[in-house]
Amino acid sequence: MIQQNIDTTYLKRCIAALDKAFSKLQDSKEDEIEFEIYRSAVIKEFEIILEQSGKLLKKRLRPFFHSNKAADQLYFKDLFRHAALHSLLTAEEVERWLGYRDNRNSTSHDYGEELENKTLVLIPQFLSDAQKLVEVIDAA
Repeated sequence: MIQQNIDTTYLKRCIAALDKAFSKLQDSKEDEIEFEIYRSAVIKEFEIILEQSGKLLKKRLRPFFHSNKAADQLYFKDLFRHAALHSLLTAEEVERWLGYRDNRNSTSHDYGEELENKTLVLIPQFLSDAQKLVEVIDAA
């Protein structure tokens, strides 16, 4: 199976930015404007990483399909399910990614503080999962 090199530079940069913003968020106080700035940055990077992860995983999965068009027709959640079918991710990892996507869909429609705080709880595991996904994509 021949696999093209997939450029993960931007995804890695977004993960580093999320890690830094999350660290700065934890060091700030909730009543300071910096807290709001870092929280917004964390939420935005979370959303960007999800989108980039889906796009790059699609590229990684293309060799498993009879055509690029077949892979291109998959939606985000299907991509991750296929990653498990092809032993690129574990079932547990896929379930977490599906949960991240559900969370992102909620936050994109309602930017309430409560939803943002629910997202913040996910960030440590999300960072770990995103870094693992980069390894899976780079292993092509």
